[in-house]
Amino acid sequence: MLRPSVLLRAVRPQSARYAVRSYSSQAPTLAGIDPSKLVIQRTQTPGQLMKEEDLVFGRTFTDHMLSIEWTAGKGWSAPRITPYQNLSLDPATCVFHYGFSCFEGMKAYRTASGELRLFRPEKNMDRLSTSSARIALPGFDPKAMVECISKFVALEEKFVSKKRGYTLYLRPTMIGTQSTLGVGPPGSALFFVIASPVGPYYPSGFKAVSLEATSKYVRAWPGGTGDKKLGGNYAPCILPQQEAAKRGFHQNLWLFGEEGHVTEVGTMNLFTCWVNKDGVKEMVTAPLDGTILEGVTRDSILALAREFLTKEGWKVTERKYTIKEMAEAADEGRLLEAFGAGTAAVVSPVRRIAWDGGEGGSQRDINVPLPEGKEAGPIAERMWKWMEARQYGDVETDWR
Repeated sequence: MLRPSVLLRAVRPQSARYAVRSYSSQAPTLAGIDPSKLVIQRTQTPGQLMKEEDLVFGRTFTDHMLSIEWTAGKGWSAPRITPYQNLSLDPATCVFHYGFSCFEGMKAYRTASGELRLFRPEKNMDRLSTSSARIALPGFDPKAMVECISKFVALEEKFVSKKRGYTLYLRPTMIGTQSTLGVGPPGSALFFVIASPVGPYYPSGFKAVSLEATSKYVRAWPGGTGDKKLGGNYAPCILPQQEAAKRGFHQNLWLFGEEGHVTEVGTMNLFTCWVNKDGVKEMVTAPLDGTILEGVTRDSILALAREFLTKEGWKVTERKYTIKEMAEAADEGRLLEAFGAGTAAVVSPVRRIAWDGGEGGSQRDINVPLPEGKEAGPIAERMWKWMEARQYGDVETDWR
């Protein structure tokens, strides 16, 4: 129920026996995120930097964390940077019971001149705000959130390596924090960011992966939340990945429907390069139909392909395509390469896809060509180089 923000009394002549009350239909104005109110509490026990070669992804964290609380009655509180610490939450907190959780993955880079930079951070914050709204958590101004995160990264500067390939991985997260077992929109929430220094995904060069195409499990479906970065989308994917690993595969290739539409690979978007049936070189990826995560790396690769590959005669397409089409292209010598794309790896080349053949079909392998003695195709290599040049500021763009 909306609370009246204005209460007016209309005074009648003295002969009137009653007064009329008029209530505003407008909700009270809630506080937005205000970076100028940021409070910083520095740690008294700063940690020592680990040897870069000993870093394991997501295991080492910086000295501080950024947090901003929200309530339905007041809106956003002042942003705070505090020493990294445990959260104190009631066992009845709704995030534990009903999955009110969404997050992002992004990185901070150090350029050759020593400058710290984020890569397209507003895209991440736009997506986080959209994910948050989908599960009845609060939205926010992406620019204001980026400003807060930038100040947090500046404070943690010592953790951003000067060595190429080493970055500071950022994990912005939003959770519902109301203590209740009732199912409904949370009356309170917490946004926080933690950071982890990480090394290169391929420290000794690319390693092409093998995939198991699965229709037994479904990652996402129309009308669902597969296009949002929700915590609840990830836990159900672990068991299928474990099963695939037992059979010798690195990841799952998620299929959808009886047609076997190709969707995503593991937690990444997938790109397929082939010569289509019209004899034209084509880079194709699944469309944003509500089942595909709108990856920042995906969007960047599409933009680069349209800027450079189209000049070389390539067609760049977002459309639905099937595993059967990939198999046919491989059999006819038209399949050129395939790779996943995401924040952690940037690109992940594919070597082989095991497929059960679909309904009435038989088990078979789809072998993805790789140049002799190499672990990545030429398009994947070029995309990685183009992306890295822009992430580290070697090429000036508005992607920052």
